[in-house]
Amino acid sequence: MSELDLENALVPIESHRSNHAGLDLLAFHVNTAESVLGCHPYTVHVDMDPLDRRAIVQGGWGAFAFIVLIFWPAGTFDYWQGWVFLGTFAASTIAFTVYMATHDRPLLERRMKAGPQYEQERSQKIIVSCVFLLFFASIVLAALDYRYGWSPVAPWLSILGDAVVALSFLFIFWVVRVNSFAASNIRVEKDQKVIDTGPYARVRHPMYAGAIWLFVGIPLALGSWWSIGLIVPCVPVLVWRLLDEERILQRDLPGYTEYMRRVRSRLVPFVW
Repeated sequence: MSELDLENALVPIESHRSNHAGLDLLAFHVNTAESVLGCHPYTVHVDMDPLDRRAIVQGGWGAFAFIVLIFWPAGTFDYWQGWVFLGTFAASTIAFTVYMATHDRPLLERRMKAGPQYEQERSQKIIVSCVFLLFFASIVLAALDYRYGWSPVAPWLSILGDAVVALSFLFIFWVVRVNSFAASNIRVEKDQKVIDTGPYARVRHPMYAGAIWLFVGIPLALGSWWSIGLIVPCVPVLVWRLLDEERILQRDLPGYTEYMRRVRSRLVPFVW
């Protein structure tokens, strides 16, 4: 093949957008002839969508944080329960993120704004800080429990705990498919409407109903009975969260008061 043929065959590709990967390939410059002839190395410049970059960076830091929270207090990497849980949690969150990146990017942006710093109400800043503290404590206490053998769990129960974690994520996935406004913080968007289909037809806070099971699944997955006890302080914090959320939604979301009259249960159908 001649040098001219090479240049014609390997032309620059500009502004190619992949809807499936959720990434924008804005420039792909290849100095083809010179790279093949060995005169200069070819260069590839890829500009990633900022939202995708944030999701990848946030996911990377999250994985690092989980490794520290699990294996540092455990005092060893020889902790199969920790690795299986980490794989289960990572696979669930990655699948969740890929779905949002490819099918509902506004939802991805809303879900990434998690933490007390994104809450607008002072009460919610306090509540979310407590939830984060309890969540991380459930992981650290379970790892310490494994290290010192305070309350060991049978291997099959650890596997069951991983299944509970996966099912909890699956239920949350159902919730966000029905409600694209299910953000990580409490705020009302300008075009938001009341959702009363799917799980919202049975309970007013289905995401919390699914997420609370993480406080059961995670301790079992990590091989600890004692850390399940953290669900006791978690319940009043969760109740405070959803009651305060209902106050805000009644104030800011048209139609929510009528929805509360139609759907009486908050977390458990026919119970509360």
